[in-house]
Amino acid sequence: MILSGDWWSSLSGIQQVFWGISIVFSVLFIIQFVLSLIGLDFDGDVDVDLSADVDVDGEYNLDPSFSLLSVRGIIAFFTFFGWTGVLVLNAGGSTLMALLSASVAGALAMFIVGYMIYMFSKLSQPGNIDVTRALFEVGEVYLTIPANKNGHGKIHLKIQGVFKEMDAVTDGDVLPTGSSVRIVEVLNDNLLLVEPEENYTVRDF
Repeated sequence: MILSGDWWSSLSGIQQVFWGISIVFSVLFIIQFVLSLIGLDFDGDVDVDLSADVDVDGEYNLDPSFSLLSVRGIIAFFTFFGWTGVLVLNAGGSTLMALLSASVAGALAMFIVGYMIYMFSKLSQPGNIDVTRALFEVGEVYLTIPANKNGHGKIHLKIQGVFKEMDAVTDGDVLPTGSSVRIVEVLNDNLLLVEPEENYTVRDF
């Protein structure tokens, strides 16, 4: 049995470290994924934010809206760090090679996650989009929308050809992640009233 005491005892100290990191952060990764599916997603930015944009003069400028370190990023770093170290050691690599390879893999994973969050936040910013154009459009629930306006969730939709993430509420039953919804009212620039698409009927105005 792979998790038996004999197996664990047969590992060297560095192997135990990499295996321990792999198991712990893989479990955290799975928990985070499951929570996001049921609308209880969590994340947060750490105090250190890093980014780099290239301007027309070829200079690099930091963009504080790009948070390289976040809960998702840290979990991704240690998940890839741990499993890469395990694979390198199992392949006969040295401790130094395992540490270097694991660090590179973890840093790459953290950067990719941070960049994806950054790009998604850019796409979801209101900008010059006319939110009233969302009226009667169809979207998909991203974070569960509580019933009877007892809090708001989030939906994904296209407005004027641009993919957006927006806050939404509903008058009816809870709308779980993945539900298809129709926007029936624009309450303000950042909040939409939605209902299940199958319940939508044409209204007279």
